[in-house]
Amino acid sequence: MFADRAKIFIKSGSGGDGHVSFRRELYVPAGGPDGGNGGKGGDVIFEVDDGLNTLTDFRYTRKYAAKNGEPGNKRRCSGKKGEDLIIKVPEGTVIKDFESGKVITDMSGKNRREVVLKGGRGGLGNMNYATATMQAPQYAQAGQPGQELWVQLELKVIADVGLVGFPNAGKSTLLSRVSNARPKIADYPFTTLDPHLGVVDLEDGAGFVMADIPGLIEGAAEGVGLGHDFLRHIERTRVLIHVVDAASTEGRDPVEDIRVICNELGKYNPELLARPQIIAANKIDAMYGMPDAYGNADSAAAGDEADPLKRLKKTFEPEGIQVYPISAVSGQGVKELLYAVYRLLQTADQTPVVFEKEFDVNVLRAGSNLPYTIERGEDGAFVVEGPRIEKMLGYTNLDSEKGFLFFQNFLKDTGILEDLEKAGIQDGDTVRMYGFAFDYYK
Repeated sequence: MFADRAKIFIKSGSGGDGHVSFRRELYVPAGGPDGGNGGKGGDVIFEVDDGLNTLTDFRYTRKYAAKNGEPGNKRRCSGKKGEDLIIKVPEGTVIKDFESGKVITDMSGKNRREVVLKGGRGGLGNMNYATATMQAPQYAQAGQPGQELWVQLELKVIADVGLVGFPNAGKSTLLSRVSNARPKIADYPFTTLDPHLGVVDLEDGAGFVMADIPGLIEGAAEGVGLGHDFLRHIERTRVLIHVVDAASTEGRDPVEDIRVICNELGKYNPELLARPQIIAANKIDAMYGMPDAYGNADSAAAGDEADPLKRLKKTFEPEGIQVYPISAVSGQGVKELLYAVYRLLQTADQTPVVFEKEFDVNVLRAGSNLPYTIERGEDGAFVVEGPRIEKMLGYTNLDSEKGFLFFQNFLKDTGILEDLEKAGIQDGDTVRMYGFAFDYYK
C-alpha cells in the first residue's frame, strides 16, 4: 500500500562523559590528571534514496536513535564517537516538527542529505581542568545529552503536471493512455486512493511527468474524506489539468465540478490557483457526435446552454483557461491536449517547489530536552532530580571551589536555575539534590 505520511521519534546520541583519573606509574608518585574526553554522540541524518517511492517502512519502525559516544578513559584516551544514524527517505519527503507542524527540511531538489539532529558533545576529562593553582582537579564534564524529537514525514510527489477532478472523471484512464503508468481503473467512486506518476513522452525528445491525484470531493480542504491526503500532492505541480466528465454520465454538472475543485484548491493553498490551468473535457464520445480538434461538436439540436462543451468554453476560456475535448478511452483529442500542456509548461515558473525551513532544531537550548523535575518539599526546600544531575554530582568534587563553580555553570547552562526562579525560589532558600543541600543566592 502506498504510504505518504508517517510519525516517527528520532534521537541523536549523547556525548560520552569525561573521565577522572591520575597518572600512576612507578617512580612518578605525583602524576598529573590524565582523564580523557568523552566521544561525540552520533548524528541523525536524513538521506534521499532514489529506490524508494513510499514511506511504508516507517509504518513498522517508529523509533530511531543514533549511538551514544563512549566515555573517556585514563591515560588521556578519548572515547569513541557514536555511530551516525542515516534514515533513507524518498525524494520529495518533507520533515516537520510534529508538535508545531513547522518544516524542518524538505528532501527535494539539491537537498539530498541533511543532518537533522546533531549528537551531543563529549564531556571534557579532568586533564583539561589542571591549572597552576588546581593541579589535581577531581571533576570532569558529563557528556551533552542527545536531542530528541517527534517528527512528521510527508511525501509530496514531484511532478510537472497534476490531474485533478472528481472521482470517475477519467484521470486514471488518461494517465494510463499517455504514459507508462498503470493505475487501477474501475467504475466506482474512489478507485484511485494512491497518487500515480507517469512519464509522458512527446516527439523530438520533449516530455514531462504527470501525476494522477486521487479524486477530490467538496470539503476536501477541511479534511472531508481523504482531502488532505490528496491535496498535499498537488503542491509541487507546475500545471494543473482539470479532468471533467463533459457528458455528465453520472449526473454532475461539469462547470460546477470545476468550480468546486478550484474552491477546494484555493482554501487549501491560494497559490495553487495562480498556476497555469487547462481543462480536459473528457468522455466527449458519449455525447451525440464527436467534436473535431477545435471542439466544434456536431450537436446542432442542442443550444449553447444545453451543450456542456460550449458551456465550458464560454465559462472558462474568458478566464484564460483553455478547454480541450478528449476521449481518454479512444484517444481522440489527447495529442492536442498534451502539446497544449507542454506549451503551458514552457511559460510556467521553472523553479522547483521546495518548502522553506521554518523550524531549526539546533537553536534549541543545549539542555532543553534534559529531563529533570523541580518540586517543593514539606520543609519548603526545592528538590531537583534528574538522571544527568545525579551523574554530574558523581563526577564533581563539590568540596573544591572550582568544582562547585563548575557545577553551578552546569545548572545555569541547562536552564535549571532559570526554572527554579520561575518556581519562586528566593535568596536563602534551600535546594536539595541527591543528598546534597545548597543555599540559593542569586
